[in-house]
Amino acid sequence: MSLGILTNVAATYAENNLNQTQGSLQTTLQQLSSGSRINSGADDAAGLSVSDGLKANEAALNQSAQNAQNGVGLLQTADGALSQVTNLLNRAVTLATEASNGGLTTAQSTAADTEFQSIVTEIGNIGSNTNFNSTNVFSATATNFVISDGTTSGTTTIAATTGALSSGSVGVTATDTAGVITTAAGVDLSTLNLSSAASAITALGKITTAIGDVSSQRGNIGANINQLNAAANVASSQSVNLSSAQSSIASTNYGQATSDLAKFQVLSQTGISALAQANSVQQEILKLLQ
Repeated sequence: MSLGILTNVAATYAENNLNQTQGSLQTTLQQLSSGSRINSGADDAAGLSVSDGLKANEAALNQSAQNAQNGVGLLQTADGALSQVTNLLNRAVTLATEASNGGLTTAQSTAADTEFQSIVTEIGNIGSNTNFNSTNVFSATATNFVISDGTTSGTTTIAATTGALSSGSVGVTATDTAGVITTAAGVDLSTLNLSSAASAITALGKITTAIGDVSSQRGNIGANINQLNAAANVASSQSVNLSSAQSSIASTNYGQATSDLAKFQVLSQTGISALAQANSVQQEILKLLQ
């Protein structure tokens, strides 16, 4: 082999290999310190794309679960308010039954009617003042809750209706085939009175009907609560599975990474030594000139 100083091929090879080793060592150290196998697109372009897509799906599902829980909170607020309405109506039944008795004096009938009218007013107050997140709870218009995994095909809208509630519209009498409350309103209590036995008997029948209508309203609200809870559970389960899949793609395999660290550390040391040896060969030429 001839000796020359213009090109040190051995040193060039050693330097190139050392640069590659140093790059791999830095990548391994970054993986170990960050806990992530993919820290840039250069590490795994395809894996990064899949990982980011799964993260987006996971974020959408987590928010969807929260959306559903918010819906459950609204509906539970409505159900609790309707429970109080039922209690008031039960008291109204007692008053109407009492007032329908022909043996009451005018003063007693008036007292019963006064309490009944206050009950009707309170039911109206419940309907107008019951709020969730600064929004009136009772409405004949459906509230839409979106459940999505971040894709168009994976997006579902759940329409939940609490139904209207006022002294002129207590309970609901109709639902569609899916069990969703329609706009058909229950027995107008605002026109009733207990001022006479005859009017009390009429009121008694309508109040009893109103109790059934409120029960129907609560039953439909309960069905919507169950649907939203199921949707929230499904979204949460999907989110956990996607998180696991994303982690398996992007997380550092510490067993592999520590093995690579040891390998590249040894290669780095031997590469530096080899480069030093390759450079020292050139120094031998000086001895020929002495």
